[in-house]
Amino acid sequence: MRAAGQVAARVLRDMAQMVQPGVSILELDQYAKDRIAFYGGKSAFLGYCGYPAQTCISVNEVVIHGIADSRRLVLGDIVSLDVGVLYNGYIGDNAKTVVAGGCSPEAQRLLTVTETALCKGIEQARAGNKVSDISRAVQGWVESNGCSVVREFVGHGVGRRLHEEPQVPNFWEAGKSPTLLPGMTLAIEPMVNLGKAEVKILKDGWTTVTKDGSLSAHFEHTVLITNGEPEVLTWPD
Repeated sequence: MRAAGQVAARVLRDMAQMVQPGVSILELDQYAKDRIAFYGGKSAFLGYCGYPAQTCISVNEVVIHGIADSRRLVLGDIVSLDVGVLYNGYIGDNAKTVVAGGCSPEAQRLLTVTETALCKGIEQARAGNKVSDISRAVQGWVESNGCSVVREFVGHGVGRRLHEEPQVPNFWEAGKSPTLLPGMTLAIEPMVNLGKAEVKILKDGWTTVTKDGSLSAHFEHTVLITNGEPEVLTWPD
C-alpha cells in the first residue's frame, strides 16, 4: 500500500504541474496515462464499472468523475484531479484541486477550506476512534466556513480493490459507526461546494455537477491507521 500510494502521489504531482491555461483535459489524461506507465502502474479507474478515462478531471462546477475531452483550460479554472493507481496488486488513491494560472479569492477560499477539511479528517483517523469522528471533523470545519459537503459520494476503504468497506462519509449521521483499527487503509476525500450541497449526474452517467452551478473542490489521501499517528500513504516523496 505504501508503494502504491507513492506511485499515485507522483502521478498526481506530475499532473498538477501540467495544469495551466491552454492545456486540454484530454492532454492531461493522456499525460497521466504516460506517467502511470512510467512508474510501473496501471490506472485503477479505466474500465471500472465502464469508466472511460485514465483519471477523473473535474473543472469548476464539476464535483467528481469528470471525463477527459477536448476542452481547454482557461485562466481562473479550478481543476480537480483524481488519480487511482494499481501497483503490484494494491491501490493508491488521491486527489487535489489546483488552479489554472490563478483564480478568484472565493475560489481560493474554497480550496483552502476543502484541503483543511481533509487535514481535520486525517487527524481523527486514529485507532479506537470511529469513522464518524472523521465525518464530524470534516463537516464541522466545512460548514463553519460557509461551504457545504456533498452527500451522494463518500470516502471509502481501499486496498486490493478500489472501493472497500467501510464507507467514510464527509458528514455525520446518527447510529453505529465502525471502529478504526490498526492496519486499516482509508481513502478520506472531502468533496465541498461553495454553494449548496445538492448535485446532479449528467447524461453520460458519470459527470457530477453542483445543481446550483457553484464551484466545487475535492482533496483526497490514502491513510493508514496505525497504533499512533495516522500515516498518509499518498504524500509525494
